[in-house]
Amino acid sequence: MTEWLNVGKIVNTHGIRGEVRVMSSTDFPEQRFKKGNKLGLFSGDQLVTEVTVASHRTHKNFDLLTFEGMPSINEVERYRDHLLKVEKAALTELEDNEFYYHEIIGCVVYSTEGDELGTVTEILATGANDVWEVTPKKGKKHYIPYIEQVVKSVDPAENKIVIEVMEGLLSE
Repeated sequence: MTEWLNVGKIVNTHGIRGEVRVMSSTDFPEQRFKKGNKLGLFSGDQLVTEVTVASHRTHKNFDLLTFEGMPSINEVERYRDHLLKVEKAALTELEDNEFYYHEIIGCVVYSTEGDELGTVTEILATGANDVWEVTPKKGKKHYIPYIEQVVKSVDPAENKIVIEVMEGLLSE
C-alpha cells in the first residue's frame, strides 16, 4: 500500500487559467511543486486523482500551481479544500542534520539533563531557521529554534530530540 505525506492544501483558485492557491505544509516547496512532479489530490483520506504539476510560483504567502490537463478554473475549482500529498517513496535522501517535517513532528524533546520538555507539534518556517513548537503535558508551549547552539541531537528513529536549555528559552 502506498504511503502518502501531506505537502499542502488547496485553499482557493487564483484567476481563470486553472491556477490553485496552496497553503504549503512542506519543508521544500520548490522541490515538491517542481514542474513535472506527481502529486495525489485527496479529499480527507481518500485519493481522488493524481496530478502532474505544470507550473509553480509563489504569491504572497501562498504557492500557486497549475496541473497538466487542467487549463481553466472550471477543471480545478472542485478541488478547493483538497489536500496535496506526495508518495513517501518519492522523498530524496537529505544531508546530515537535515530532516523532513514528518520526521520531527511527534518527537519527544528532552533537556541535556534528561528532563522531558514536551512533544514537537508544529514547525514554523521563519526564514533564518525553523522554529519547533514543543507542547508539554501541562503548561504553555515552548518555541525552540533549530540552531546548533540549542539542538544537540535529533534521532527520528528513537523519536527523541535533546536540546541545551539556554536561559530564557522556555516559557514559564
